[in-house]
Amino acid sequence: MREKIEKVLRDTAALHEAMVDQAGAIEKAARLIAQALAAGRGLYVMGNGGSAADAQHIAGELVGRFELERRPLRCVSLSTDTSILTAVANDYGFEEIFVRQVRALVGKGDVVMGISTSGKSANVNRALEEARRLGAVTIGLTGRIGGAMRSVCDAIICVPSDSTPRIQEAHQTVIHIICGLVEQTVAGK
Repeated sequence: MREKIEKVLRDTAALHEAMVDQAGAIEKAARLIAQALAAGRGLYVMGNGGSAADAQHIAGELVGRFELERRPLRCVSLSTDTSILTAVANDYGFEEIFVRQVRALVGKGDVVMGISTSGKSANVNRALEEARRLGAVTIGLTGRIGGAMRSVCDAIICVPSDSTPRIQEAHQTVIHIICGLVEQTVAGK
């Protein structure tokens, strides 16, 4: 066990060090989100499984607070309403669970963020494509090469790993960086 623990910790530390190469992409995503929120627009976030939990995490930090006392920021996780998710999946198919919400909620100037460790989640990518069609800014948070997500995002952050657990750990760090930068920018501190 000890050997496994030490390996995971070393691998995670090395991956976080490698993420320095993504600093520009993280900054771009944070700027796009901050600009939209400062202009009164919204951020809509989605993902499946662990990435759904990450979408909820972002919404919680921005609607509540991250580190600063400030006004609540408009952020909605599209992964949380079980009535919508199950009704749409039942009536239209799982591939439509996010795209239907994007059509209902997203407007020009909003930001839509998709989270997928592989970049291949069809339901996420379809919603990002639809968001772009509606005039929203699209951001992807993914793994090594970004998969199909690359072609539907205005900004993309790719964690340089093929390991889903390591990618998810790096996503948590990126989420905290983005929330901190957005909060500081919008709160003006």
